[in-house]
Amino acid sequence: MMATALVSVQIIPKASSTKEVIGLVDEAIKIIDSSGVNYEVHPLETTMEGELEHLLAVIAEMNKKMIELGSPNVISQVKILYQPEGITMGRLTEKYR
Repeated sequence: MMATALVSVQIIPKASSTKEVIGLVDEAIKIIDSSGVNYEVHPLETTMEGELEHLLAVIAEMNKKMIELGSPNVISQVKILYQPEGITMGRLTEKYR
């Protein structure tokens, strides 16, 4: 079955240094990786491909992990493309590849 959603997320955990932020973002990307969804990391956000409910649950898990790792709060900027008949990252970007 083809994915019905593309979700891009930029997660911004509050931390005392840029180095600490980068480490937290690395942990967030590990959560995406372990979720089993197709994804691509880009300089300002990561795009995931899958079922909308599952992708939103992944984002929720990322936020919770940031708090568990010591961030007092986290901002998640999210963009969603929901297309029930199916969508892939490749389909949206094929003319650029």
